[in-house]
Amino acid sequence: MSTTYRVQNPATDEIVETFDAATDAEVEGALAKAAAAYREWSARPMSERAEIVARVAALFAERKEELAKIAAEEMGKPISEGIEEAEFSAAIIKYYADNGEEFTKDQSIPTGANGTAVIRRLPIGPLLGIMPWNFPYYQIARFVGPNLVLGNTIVLKDAEICPRSALAVQKIMDDAGIPEGVYNNIFATHDQISTIIADPRIQGVSLTGSERAGSIVGAQAGQHLKKAVLELGGSDPYILLDTDDVKEAAKLAWTTRMYNTGQACNSNKRMIVMEDIYDEFVAELTKLAEAAKAAPADAQGENTYSCLSSRGAAENLHDQIQRAVKEGATLRAGGELADKGAFISPAVITDIPVGSDIYYEEFFGPVAVVYKVSSDEEALELANNTQFGLGGTVFSKDTERAAAISRRLEVGMANVNTPAGEGEELPFGGVKRSGFGRELGPLGMDEFVNKQMYYVEG
Repeated sequence: MSTTYRVQNPATDEIVETFDAATDAEVEGALAKAAAAYREWSARPMSERAEIVARVAALFAERKEELAKIAAEEMGKPISEGIEEAEFSAAIIKYYADNGEEFTKDQSIPTGANGTAVIRRLPIGPLLGIMPWNFPYYQIARFVGPNLVLGNTIVLKDAEICPRSALAVQKIMDDAGIPEGVYNNIFATHDQISTIIADPRIQGVSLTGSERAGSIVGAQAGQHLKKAVLELGGSDPYILLDTDDVKEAAKLAWTTRMYNTGQACNSNKRMIVMEDIYDEFVAELTKLAEAAKAAPADAQGENTYSCLSSRGAAENLHDQIQRAVKEGATLRAGGELADKGAFISPAVITDIPVGSDIYYEEFFGPVAVVYKVSSDEEALELANNTQFGLGGTVFSKDTERAAAISRRLEVGMANVNTPAGEGEELPFGGVKRSGFGRELGPLGMDEFVNKQMYYVEG
């Protein structure tokens, strides 16, 4: 069988280790174990499940340096950001261990009938998770945290370039005392994923990934009548109406855009700036881009940038930048592809023609795209002129002015005077072609759940 899972250091393009994809027998084994384990796991008291899941959270925190080093070699994540990701993953999982019983308590329904009625929130069975490479721990945490506490079991397919991350998470589950079959990492092929979705033992599927992948998985889930949660791409607007300090505003916008080397679904991919501060803002971004220097993941500091996840990702981003210039955009800085590895210098682009094909594409990497507007209405119109609807933010000294625009953003997450509201308690998800469903917060525990009406006569 051909090998599809690999550790390929994006800084050097060197293939460090390879892993065979699962056999069909191994896939069947994972499904059988998840189904068998569900009966016992879901029957346990939630307090008992939560106690075990809390140990999972503790091990994420305890092993944060090890996890960060794995992610750095697999997909180029700076070590400091990998540690932050592992810490956040621990916080997310602990949040559901601490709050699961509150989030799933019976909900009374007033009724005029001669009886009592409640909504009970119950598990539904084995679930399939299909996770991406850009946050190899956080993405898993926000899926498994609520569902393990709820009593569902998991079959987890991680990204093909993150096999060591996947195995590290499996070891955390095992070492924390998660029973066999409750969490099953599987190096499945795309064809096997289709088989898993179709299998009657699987009751739902969660995917975080590209719009294309979401379309395929969503169609398959629909065909087989499975509940799906899809978190897909984004082209989030970042509106700057006014500021007392353009330099600081530009620095915040830049550091936000460069986080995870620009490879975040909800990054500020379209900066929309009022015309009276636009020139100074773009000049500051250009300075920051020109000062940025390439550095290894373990040697990141101020004014440094890491590589993208793969040479292919870097080449694709470079092609997008070149197509934008051909369409009439101005490349103010950066956008240079290294001869080797997945390094591409952070770029600043202006004047992408609104309505062009490239305007509607997502730039998944260190590219600051800036647009000039002359009114609040123009800013709002431009912000909503996208097929995506993940998040968006509005900055202004006048909070109500910013809030008035933010309330009309066609997004799942609207923010005022901050790049993004983030925390384990804050729901995450989008509308339009950014997908559907929510993760994190109380809503994250309300997706793969049987909202059972329970009525007692008399």
